[in-house]
Amino acid sequence: MAAASSTLRIGITCYPTVGGSGILATELGEELAARGHEIHFISYDPPFRLKQDAPRIHFHPVRVNGYDLFKYPDYTLPLSVKMAEVSRAHRLDLLHVHYAVPHATAAVLAQDMLPPGERPGVITTLHGTDTTLLGRDPGYGPAIRHALDRSDAVTAVSAYLRGETLRLLGVTRPIEVIHNFFEPKPAQRDRAEVRAELGLRDEALVLHLSNLRSVKRIPLLLQAVARIQPRESFKLLILAGGDFAPFEADVKRLGLEGRVIVRTNVIDIESYLQAADIGFFTSESESFCLSILEAMNFGCPSVSTRVGGIPELVEEGVSGVLVPTADPDDLARAVESLLLDPVRRATIGAAARMRARERFSAPVIVPRYEALYHRVCAR
Repeated sequence: MAAASSTLRIGITCYPTVGGSGILATELGEELAARGHEIHFISYDPPFRLKQDAPRIHFHPVRVNGYDLFKYPDYTLPLSVKMAEVSRAHRLDLLHVHYAVPHATAAVLAQDMLPPGERPGVITTLHGTDTTLLGRDPGYGPAIRHALDRSDAVTAVSAYLRGETLRLLGVTRPIEVIHNFFEPKPAQRDRAEVRAELGLRDEALVLHLSNLRSVKRIPLLLQAVARIQPRESFKLLILAGGDFAPFEADVKRLGLEGRVIVRTNVIDIESYLQAADIGFFTSESESFCLSILEAMNFGCPSVSTRVGGIPELVEEGVSGVLVPTADPDDLARAVESLLLDPVRRATIGAAARMRARERFSAPVIVPRYEALYHRVCAR
């Protein structure tokens, strides 16, 4: 492991598709590069929001072969080989992997492929389902425990997730909680332009953004939206990081045609965030919910289910509205309470923006990662 220095060479691996873990890893890499560190992304595709032309940012693709020998293509071994190759060629100090499966396992294998003097440290950041879903699976749990035990440091994006990891996996090693952050970029279009594009006049814009996985409970979201009154007072915009087609039948059945607008794989989310009035999230589980934080940065108060790590991000009634049940009527009434009270909506939105900047911004969070990197390199 290389000695600690002010400037580090860091490999980052994450899922490149739309999702909180990949977005956080990408923004972290960009912030670290802006602070003078050399950042090497290693994955099968460039991360969704990565600007590859930025100084000190490099991307190394992993080639996955479809040999007939294997029933299913293997990614873990080619990833580990590429990690070792990049580590050796660029003398990496650290491999920071986001999501335990298969990234932490691949990083540990990469370490073992290198001679002791050339091995980078391994930091694993847990984001959620790598613990709460796969950690319960006997086909994955032991491998996840082994990868965490072999990592030089482990972080979790919420105290809730740390607790679930300790409970489900029986991990005894320290896990440091470093919350997610979001650093908004300038919007490419103004609020009026975006609202005109969406066909909005006097209606409020209710916003949902997610990868549409089952844990996001899109059918529940639509059921609740259908109960909001008056229906003509708002439109729902869904920024989808997945295929919305399976939910089109729900939109028709609930009579929401003309009330629901979908945009897919949006890069310029800031333009839509600054045009939104209320965020709406009905997740079954969330380790943190980066989408809520993104909305908070634009003074947009959110209504969400009170699950997982969300209460660490949102103060109930102060910087957002948390609903303790998954009842669509309760969720609808919570959204109505903000729609019908613009003053309260503005007050909560202002508090949300302040909380986001004071506790979950890059200047607050990124130095904590840098301090962790230097501690690991100094061992």
